[in-house]
Amino acid sequence: MTGGPFCSGMVFFEVGPMKFVLAPYNGSLPQLAYNPYSWSKTTSIILLDSPVGTGFSYARDVEGYHDIGDFSFSMHVLIFLNKWFTDHPHYQSNPFFVGGSSYAGKMSPIIAQHISQEIELGKQPKINLKGYVVGNPVTGSDYDDNFRVPYAHGVGIISDQLYEAAIRNCKGSYIRPTDKMCARVLNTFQNLVSEIDVSQILGVNCIRGMLTHRFLSEEYIQLSDPSPEQPTLDCFSYRYYLCNIWANDDSTREALGVKRGTIGEFVRCKKSIPYTSEVPSSIKYHFNLTSRGYRSLVFSGDHDLVIPFLSTHAWIRSFN
Repeated sequence: MTGGPFCSGMVFFEVGPMKFVLAPYNGSLPQLAYNPYSWSKTTSIILLDSPVGTGFSYARDVEGYHDIGDFSFSMHVLIFLNKWFTDHPHYQSNPFFVGGSSYAGKMSPIIAQHISQEIELGKQPKINLKGYVVGNPVTGSDYDDNFRVPYAHGVGIISDQLYEAAIRNCKGSYIRPTDKMCARVLNTFQNLVSEIDVSQILGVNCIRGMLTHRFLSEEYIQLSDPSPEQPTLDCFSYRYYLCNIWANDDSTREALGVKRGTIGEFVRCKKSIPYTSEVPSSIKYHFNLTSRGYRSLVFSGDHDLVIPFLSTHAWIRSFN
């Protein structure tokens, strides 16, 4: 699953088997190529667009788009998996891992715990759950936010002087400042990092001025809705621009079997559907699963300032 929420990975982004050929757009259908680094070379992967409304996923009734949040997200995925394994029983014995990045990294252990509970209750189909995989995972906890300042200093984005002022005035707490001087230091920090792409600090910053007190998630920073202006080829969001063109082509939809009338304009990341983050922290789900013997693979890109690896290290260490 891809982050967001409401961002579609399709088969082109992250670990998917395909990628777009990066060439200047000439009005024709964007070309595709195989991704040589796809995880599908060694594993069987279900690339799921969730929650409902993401990508080409849809609800038959408009009420299905109401009250969407962490709980409905996780239960819808569980219902989908139960139906999928019922329809494909020959896969039930395969070792199964739930996987997700960014915001889906928050949801993956929650979904895995739901599956484990159904296994304990003896419900069918019995999914052979072995663990979960998360990349630069959101947890929803203060860990996510509090290590951005130390990380930014560690990679040389902010000066020693600013970092020392942050330590002195914020005393290790870099969120929800109550001290006036701490708030001033953090405001300076926000202004500085607004000049870079916080999801890839070495990348080209194609969208400026979108930084809030609480960082926007990776997908929303890159490109949430079709931009009225075509991104330049060196922007990572150029891939998303091509994706929107490709997915809105009639021949594409016919080839994919998208039912007419179910989806209007395809948008890779939808901000128009309200979402409620009901689970304040996913850390207890990580702890519950690993304590019960399930395997976890947690990986982090070291150029991510949205969920820096220091944040992930910190909550893992809290388990002793």
